[in-house]
Amino acid sequence: MHEQILQDLWKVAQGKWESGVLPSAESLARARASLPTTLPATGASLESIQRHILDDIVPGFNGGSISPNYYGFITGGVTPAALFADNVVSAYDQNVQVHLPSHSIVTEVEFNALGLLADLFRLDRSTWQNGTFTTGATASNVLGLACGREWILRKAAERKGVQVSSVGESGLFEVLHELGLSGVQVLSTLPHSSLVKAAGVLGIGRANVRSICRAHNMLHFDLELLEKELARTDKVTIVAVSCGEVNTGRFATTKEDMTRIRQLCDKYGAWLHADGAFGIFGRILDDDPEFATVKTGSDGIELADSITGDGHKLLNVPYDCGFFFCRHPDLAAQVFQNANAAYLTPGPSEGPPIPSPLNVGIENSRRFRALPVYASLLSYGRDGYREMLQRQIRLARCINEWIYDHPEYTALPEPTSKSDLIDQTFMGVLFRAKDAQLNCKLAKKINDTSRIFVSGTSWDGAPACRIAISNWRVDVERDLELVTGVLAEVSELQD
Repeated sequence: MHEQILQDLWKVAQGKWESGVLPSAESLARARASLPTTLPATGASLESIQRHILDDIVPGFNGGSISPNYYGFITGGVTPAALFADNVVSAYDQNVQVHLPSHSIVTEVEFNALGLLADLFRLDRSTWQNGTFTTGATASNVLGLACGREWILRKAAERKGVQVSSVGESGLFEVLHELGLSGVQVLSTLPHSSLVKAAGVLGIGRANVRSICRAHNMLHFDLELLEKELARTDKVTIVAVSCGEVNTGRFATTKEDMTRIRQLCDKYGAWLHADGAFGIFGRILDDDPEFATVKTGSDGIELADSITGDGHKLLNVPYDCGFFFCRHPDLAAQVFQNANAAYLTPGPSEGPPIPSPLNVGIENSRRFRALPVYASLLSYGRDGYREMLQRQIRLARCINEWIYDHPEYTALPEPTSKSDLIDQTFMGVLFRAKDAQLNCKLAKKINDTSRIFVSGTSWDGAPACRIAISNWRVDVERDLELVTGVLAEVSELQD
């Protein structure tokens, strides 16, 4: 049984797992029927538990990470190196929350992995090797908004010539009251739901996350309106840039836009946060004209105060993994300092100062999720990840070109020309059927084929479908034939 498990894991790692994108109805029913209705008094043998999980539970899983044709959530796969490292993490079960260099190397591996990520994204280590690993976009955005909240209230106090306690110490209400402010606002363009959720968690309020976009383009900032909001004296502001919008994959800014936003934030004491869940990976690309628009969209992200990203997307490491960078090295500790636990004091370090992760992040306990990141980065290097991303972009562009030419489909946002559509495409494809009846059930019809999986979404008030390409196993020729075959078949089977 143990050998069979290892063989199955190796098949997954090599991309040779012959399973469907979605489980069959029979597999789901069997998995549900196998679940116990109560905890037994007597435990079962390890072998029987293994057999139950492999034979009953696993067939009910989807192929989100295993299949290159799962295009629903932006779910990268798990590279062989990351899978190996993740199993090492489980086997050794290290406590990674306190920097105790005489006890374990884990915090230094994590610090090194943050540096390798900064290298991958062409971020200066001297500025950006500050941060931590998180569970994903929501936790990373909580960190970004929490640090921003602390910063902007401190700046407001400086402008008023008063001293106030930190929010982490005294609380948001008390500090706002001391400063005579009505609240905090987050200004963005089509912000991801995780950013809105983070604002709710932090007491900023979901209603105070607002889209400040141009009238003719929902993706881009209206800089005049942005300055007007930043100039308000009753609120303090965090500006959140969507570095890759979730439906279209497109970018909210260029380097010129980021420069102007940075200037406005400096002028009015605002915090500039970049939500780079997958868009930050555009910085891997070189100066090849084929990908110039994508690279331009991620330019200027280094001007932000904080940057978040997801490892379980285009980095192709296991769920759950996000990362957070902050250019202000001591700020997170003021927000997330673990109080009154003397036994958690970090030990001396021979290298650069490394904060204990529990003092710069949300959790006091967590998994050693930096090791799969470390392993995969070393396995592929910048060139390997660039080649992977290029394949993903090329597949997305080929699918969009096919959709543009097909009489039954419309590419979104509706392009001015085919060349403009292709140039703007990153790793996401947004489209709908021209026939309204088909469009209402388009995602279901596509997914019912069980050959590919897409997300149902909405765009401009009407249903749409999204294909998000993020798996390391992408093969442009093979996958294009499959995707277009399914779309052609569905368009011909209108009721």
